[in-house]
Order: sequence, then structure tokens, then C-alpha cells
Amino acid sequence: MNEAVLLWSVAGLIVAAVVLPFAIAFRRRQKKDVERKSEAAALGLDRPTAQFPYVDPRLCIGCGACVAACPEGDVLGVVGGTATVINGLRCVGHARCEEACPVGAITVGLGDMKGRADMPQVDEWNETDTPGLFLAGEVRGLALVKNAIGQGRKVVDRIAERIASLPKAPEGTVDVLIAGAGPAGLSAALAATERGLSFIVLEQESNLGGSLLHYPRRKMVLLQPVDLPLHGRLKREEYQKEDFLELMDGLVKEHKLDIRFGEKVTGVRRIEDGLFEVGTTGDMHWARSVILAVGRRGTPRKLDVPGEEHPKVMYRLIDAEGYKHSKLLIVGGGDSAVEAAIGLAQQPGNEVTLSYRRDKLVRIKKKNEHRFAPLVAAGKIKPIFGSRVVEVLPDVVRLEVGGAVHELPNDYVFVFAGGEPPFDFLKHCGVRFGGPPAAAGRAPAAPH
Repeated sequence: MNEAVLLWSVAGLIVAAVVLPFAIAFRRRQKKDVERKSEAAALGLDRPTAQFPYVDPRLCIGCGACVAACPEGDVLGVVGGTATVINGLRCVGHARCEEACPVGAITVGLGDMKGRADMPQVDEWNETDTPGLFLAGEVRGLALVKNAIGQGRKVVDRIAERIASLPKAPEGTVDVLIAGAGPAGLSAALAATERGLSFIVLEQESNLGGSLLHYPRRKMVLLQPVDLPLHGRLKREEYQKEDFLELMDGLVKEHKLDIRFGEKVTGVRRIEDGLFEVGTTGDMHWARSVILAVGRRGTPRKLDVPGEEHPKVMYRLIDAEGYKHSKLLIVGGGDSAVEAAIGLAQQPGNEVTLSYRRDKLVRIKKKNEHRFAPLVAAGKIKPIFGSRVVEVLPDVVRLEVGGAVHELPNDYVFVFAGGEPPFDFLKHCGVRFGGPPAAAGRAPAAPH
């Protein structure tokens, strides 16, 4: 009897020795996820702005497979035994969490859009209430290159069906005008070429890529199985940013796509006979149909100070490793500004200064705060709070601090003052936001 008790005791100790470390690690992870969720809620990062993973708590078994599968990190965590959205703003719609869930408890989508004031309303073909005006790509709310490529092609297929029975477009009028040369715009241009439609693509940037241009250097672009018009199935499901942009550039050259860089669309108006008049920063164009593939990032907010047009002033940091032995000023106090300062401070020979109008950083994640503070203590980053840029000169930047103006030697300025989403522009073009989607199956007047 004593031997049996002893055996059971030994077995219990062995089980405890094996299980206890996992239990402790699980509890620590749960505590950390609770803290991250509370922090994200305080910063407003947990609320959906585009695609979002919706977890059915009735089905979720809290296995954590979705957390491990997410390529972006920090989007999901397990809190109280149930998968929970921790940082919704980081979700870009890869849907790897949905694929990994063993019980089908996760759906990645836009959810209920009726109360979403930031969601443009379209029908099943991505057509707005203005007949002939379509949206495609990230502007629709769903990121992910696969979605953008599919939408670009789908919209052009719809346009081609309508135009097939119409006479040739008036002289000087294209069948399709595409605003934006990201994945959606490029897919639409390839589809238009495939369908024999006349088109032009207008891009405000000086390069291809759309929102991909804002990705960090060597960031992976996850495509999932996808077919490009005139090209077919892409060979890989994952590309580094640079490789995918090189592929896009090759397609532009191979098919001689008419893309006009540095030309920003400023207005779209449907005129008589169903044609569209499209104004840009440099010209006026006419089209039977218009596809707005302008993304959701909008235009970077500027400082509106003398000298800001200088080429050393930039609004995104793509490759921190490209800046060494330089005097750098970061303007802003959010996570983007802090992350840029951290990245640049770690390069050899850099002198990094951060200018922020408030007296302290108030909206950054703890992870960034913990990385930022030691660099400040080590003199790698010099924060100047309560300051603002008043002028940018070739070799210096003038900062106003406490009513006095100081000159700071400078090679480059990075401005992270947020962006101006294209929502007002879209509304001006006739795109409706909020409320129920445009009625599917309606028969608008065909474009001429």
C-alpha cells in the first residue's frame, strides 16, 4: 500500500515538473496579453479601421494557433482562454489566422459597414452611386495585395462588358482612367490591355507601388495564390518588397503600360453624355469610366514652413541603414516618429534629434517607450519637447523653443505628422460614405 502511494506521489511530482513550467509560461503570456490589450485600448489601436479578425467566442478554444500564424505580430492574443484582438490597426488582411484556426472561429473581413463612417459604399462590382465611377484596392478597406489585384481585374471586366456594345470613345477620351499605380491600379491596367480598352494610369508618386512604397526595406509581401492579367499565376506566395516592385516594373515595360508619374488627381466630375472630366495637378483628362485606386493613406500632413520643399525633407523612412554619419531631425511624437528615431540612432555616426510640440510623448506603445528611453539616456537620441520647426535651410533647421529660435545643424528632416486620408477627395468625387451599401444589381446609365 505504501509502495503504491509512493509511486503515485512520484508520478505526481513528475507530472508537476513537466506541466508546471508550461502553466507558468501560459499564465505569464496571458498576463502580458491582458496588459497589451489594455494598452492598445488606451491608445485607440484595438478598434477596426479596415479589415479585422472577428473571433467567435462560442467556437474559440484558446489554442493560440491564430496568434502564432499572424505574420504581422501583436494583432491577436489569448486573453481569458479566448483569442482576442490586441492591435487591430496592424491587421492587413493576410487571413493566416483564419486558415490556422482548427475550429473555424475566426473570419477576417470588414464586418458590419453600416455604421462605419470611414468606409466608402459600393455595390458588388465596386461601383459607387455615380455610374461609371469605381473603387479598387486598399481604398475599399481591405488591404492585402491579393485583394487589390482581384478587385482591379474585376472592375475592368465590368467596364469591358458595358463598353462592348457601345461605339468607339470620342477623340481624346479613354475608356478607363485609373488613379493610382499600386497593385490594384496595375492589375486594372493589365486587364484593360488584355481587354483591348484604351486607358491611362495617373500616379502622384514618382514610382510604382502605392502603399507598398511605405513598407520597410525587405518587408515580406504576402500574396497567397493570385493571377495577374497577361501574366498568369505568380510563382511565389511571398515576395520581398523590392522583388515584387521589380516584378511590377517589368510588367509595365513588357506591356508598355501608359503610366504618368507625378500627376495627382485633384477632382473627378461626371459630365454630360456620361463622360468623366478628371482634373490633375498638371492637366485635364476625359474618360468613359474612372477607377480610383488611391489607397487609404492619403497625403502626408506637412509643416507649412519655409523651406519644406527642400529635397532633404521626407515624410517616410524606407531604409534606416541608408543614413549614416548624418545629422537627422525627426518631427513628431507618435510611434512612427519614435520608431524612425530608434532605427536611425542605431546606425553608425548619426546624430538624431526628435522635435515634438508637446512636453512629453503621450501616444506610443510601451515596447517603443522601453527601446526609446535607453537611447535617450545614452545620448543617441536628443528629444526637444515643446518645440516646433519654423524654417528649413540647406544646412540647418530652425526650431522655436520657449519663444526663442535656435538653429540646429542638419542633413535630413523626417516629418511624421500624420496623414490626410483621401476621404474628403472621394466625397468630392461623388463617393458616399456610411449607411448601407449601394444596391446590388441596379442598372445605372451606361457610360459613353
